[in-house]
Amino acid sequence: MHKTAKHGSLVARVRRAAMPLLLVALVSALAVPAAAAPAAEVIVLPGARSAEGITAGRGATFYAGDLFRGDIFRGNLQRGTAELFIDAPDGRMAVGMAADLPHQLLFVAGGFTGQAYIYDTATGATVASYQLGDPDTSIINDVAVTKRGAWFTDSLQAKLYFVPVSPTGIPAPTFRTLELSGPAANTSGAFNLNGIQATPNGKTLIVAHSTTSQLYTVNPTTGASATIAGVSVPNVDGIVLDGRRLWAVQNNNQVTRIRLAPDLASGAVERVITSDLFQTPTTAARFGSRLAVVNAKFDTGIPPTADQYEVVLVHA
Repeated sequence: MHKTAKHGSLVARVRRAAMPLLLVALVSALAVPAAAAPAAEVIVLPGARSAEGITAGRGATFYAGDLFRGDIFRGNLQRGTAELFIDAPDGRMAVGMAADLPHQLLFVAGGFTGQAYIYDTATGATVASYQLGDPDTSIINDVAVTKRGAWFTDSLQAKLYFVPVSPTGIPAPTFRTLELSGPAANTSGAFNLNGIQATPNGKTLIVAHSTTSQLYTVNPTTGASATIAGVSVPNVDGIVLDGRRLWAVQNNNQVTRIRLAPDLASGAVERVITSDLFQTPTTAARFGSRLAVVNAKFDTGIPPTADQYEVVLVHA
């Protein structure tokens, strides 16, 4: 069932608000030559009309979303295939996402709807939904899972939203809002807070900021933030964190791998990953020595107009 006709007003708003990103994508595609990645592979999201988010499931399983229709695909890296898993209700979007594997929950940021959704990874059923922000003044962009729940970013507000999850995997009926202070609270751009990750103990959050090209640490109790010094990641979108290593996906067709200091106060670039298969990558999931990177193809328009959307596999 096609949902495009029912999304007319939402798509129009997305197009107006996202035009600065489209210009960035076009300029970056022309200005930055991409080096080939010989070991790269491609997994097509069959029938997708757009793409943006991805997260790792169990084993070789991944979940990826259709940005403007809200649908969720489930794929397998070993088989190199993907299929439609969740045919989302009309009016939903799927931006960043993260999986809570012990509780079989998939958290999805709802973008311009101001919403967040939780799905059951076993059945695809909707477990819960939340109206985190006003759809006229919020863009719910990405999500990070901790042992106690999930954190969502808002690209227009200096806020994070937290949805608690009980030890038995039951999402709370309400959420809380964390007001940010310090450099991460900058809302001067068209898109500001973007990707988010949490340290294993959940005591520190790391957020990416598309306007300032910076990474920040955030105290999840107070909302105080600080710059991770020594790192600049222009056009940053989603981020992946594993221990002290962080991957920043950038819309200028590259992923930057960063080694963080033990106190997370600074970082150093270890490697810049490029591929001739990248076409405005937005988010990534890590599978051992490989990254699964989503091609959003914003360089074709807002909404994008490509014939297909895919996940590109590169060495991490």
